[in-house]
Amino acid sequence: MKYDLMTKLGDLLKDPQAVEVIEKYVPGLAKNPLIRLVKGKSLESLLDIPQAKDAGLTKEMLENLLKEINEKNAGA
Repeated sequence: MKYDLMTKLGDLLKDPQAVEVIEKYVPGLAKNPLIRLVKGKSLESLLDIPQAKDAGLTKEMLENLLKEINEKNAGA
């Protein structure tokens, strides 16, 4: 499955390879208990959340993360 900015965070967190890449970009995110509150949101919509901005989340970061996840999944 190819992921994009409309992918829901919860879908990414079900993919072990995606979680590995996410942890590289945002260490501890997958294990954060508050993450359950935003699992239903698309990656793009996360950019509107103040806490995500405070954590340094940018569209460019998400695009790089998705590129790496999609390349990793293509090679699997």
